[in-house]
Amino acid sequence: MRSAFVRSMGGWPCRVLTAAVLLFPGCLAAQAQMRGPAGSGSGSPYGGGGYGGGGYRGGPMIGLPGMIGVIPRMIPPPRQRVEEVEDEEPLPRRPVRQPDYEDEPPPYRPRPRPRPQAPPPVHRAEPVPTPRPRQAAPAREPPPKVVQRPERSKPIAAPAAKPQPSKPALAKAPPPQRRQPPALAPVPAAGSPGPAEPGEVPGEVLFALKADAPAGSLPEILRRERLGLVSTDTFTLVPMTLHRARFKDRRSVTAVVAALARDPRVASAQANHVYGLVGQAVPALAGAQYVVGKLRLKEAHASVTGKDVTVAVIDSEPDGTHPALRDALSERHDALDGSKPMPHPHGTAIAGIVGARAQLASAAPEARLLAVRAFSGETRAGAQGTTLHVLRGLDWSERKGARVVNMSFAGPWDAALSEFLAAGTGRGIVYVAAGGNAGPASPPLFPAADPNVIAVTATDAEDRLFPAANRGSHLCVAAPGVDILVTAPNGGYGLLSGTSMAAAQVSGVVALMLQAKPGLKPAEVRAALTRSARDLGPPGPDREFGAGFADAEGAVRALTAPVAETQQTLPAPGMSATPVSAAAPAQP
Repeated sequence: MRSAFVRSMGGWPCRVLTAAVLLFPGCLAAQAQMRGPAGSGSGSPYGGGGYGGGGYRGGPMIGLPGMIGVIPRMIPPPRQRVEEVEDEEPLPRRPVRQPDYEDEPPPYRPRPRPRPQAPPPVHRAEPVPTPRPRQAAPAREPPPKVVQRPERSKPIAAPAAKPQPSKPALAKAPPPQRRQPPALAPVPAAGSPGPAEPGEVPGEVLFALKADAPAGSLPEILRRERLGLVSTDTFTLVPMTLHRARFKDRRSVTAVVAALARDPRVASAQANHVYGLVGQAVPALAGAQYVVGKLRLKEAHASVTGKDVTVAVIDSEPDGTHPALRDALSERHDALDGSKPMPHPHGTAIAGIVGARAQLASAAPEARLLAVRAFSGETRAGAQGTTLHVLRGLDWSERKGARVVNMSFAGPWDAALSEFLAAGTGRGIVYVAAGGNAGPASPPLFPAADPNVIAVTATDAEDRLFPAANRGSHLCVAAPGVDILVTAPNGGYGLLSGTSMAAAQVSGVVALMLQAKPGLKPAEVRAALTRSARDLGPPGPDREFGAGFADAEGAVRALTAPVAETQQTLPAPGMSATPVSAAAPAQP
């Protein structure tokens, strides 16, 4: 307020006038005191007696000198006025006068110092991570970014597991809700099918509609079950139309099959099973073909060679340009979908064992071979085929007049495959299959375990059982299957071992039997094989060798000779022949 009043005064003239106004009453008071009260004597303590008796005697008084001393005090000094004016001046003028205070940095330097207060984040971060005792980072402290990076790198490098538990600990409820949707979100468009049982094609099913199903049932079923139609096959061996469908969601094959089976318009539904060729390569080449002597092929070929008997080989692609197969393969059929046929060792070997020509001895050197490519060698697990591929091969073989069908592959039981085998057996086709190379602990594999199939196991040159061969009461006979000299792609030769080779040997022997007696039924072929077999292992049929070792010459002779005569002439030193019922072995 006082400073505002001073500023309101126009200058020194106004100030002098103000001083005079203030000084005038003081002068009057001083004059009155110097006179003293009238009539007062010298005894008055305050003076008296006019001007003579008055004056400065007596008690304290404020006279002109006192006023002169008081008035200057009432006028603010120039410094105080200047300082007050500076305190009231606007802020923009202070930076202009900062150069006058360059010698006093403390009052004006505190503003930039808040910036180095960046250490607060550093001091806050230091107590939190316990492993921060590393003080070597002070050299990097000037840039605050460098100080913070080591803090982040430590939990990532060393205690990487610490941040993970901390997150769920802070928000346990939200993460489960957020993580569950991602697990379910990719289900419809994941592109990968759901779980499948061993031996099943993931994400594929086979189904057939009833003959009286209404028109438009197929599209409606596909749409309702969220299936994509891959192919449709019409068969003649078993009159049916089979649809192959695929799904991409996470449903299991069993669930989709069950859903299809509940539809009253569906006649049958099943998985598309996987089958694999059974054979193992051998590193060295044998010097002689012991198969010829073991099977007594030379004696059998004296009367029969399998001429004009059609044998279908459902396998991988054989090498038709091989010298031993050039004149043996009469027709081919590709049951696969679109892939380019490439010669495969397994298919080339099996075709050569059944009916190779030229220098390589075979079981039926004049048989007519049908090559069915139902297995592709392009998978990681080797040559594999599916139920649909095998059914196509069986159906085509029947239409081409095959009397013997060799199936050197193994896999799970399949309803459609079993139905086709039963239908083919009813039409006089003899099916021969490999027992499998899954070992003694393996359950029976199919199609060998099917009652309409002759199951074959493998032995070596010393009549010892192939160690990897399957066991079971479904086995019919044994045949050479270890270190077998076979044809190989690009005109070569090699060695293979497995029950696949043994099955091909028996398929050739059956061709010899059918040439000797074309009207044989499948049950009669089985009876002749088992009756003429040389017993191995414990006396009688067993789970390792079946009825015994197959004998080509003995089987051909068993077709014409009486049973009693056959049993008396077949045994040799160290061998025995055990008659076995012609009935199909019971499924284990």
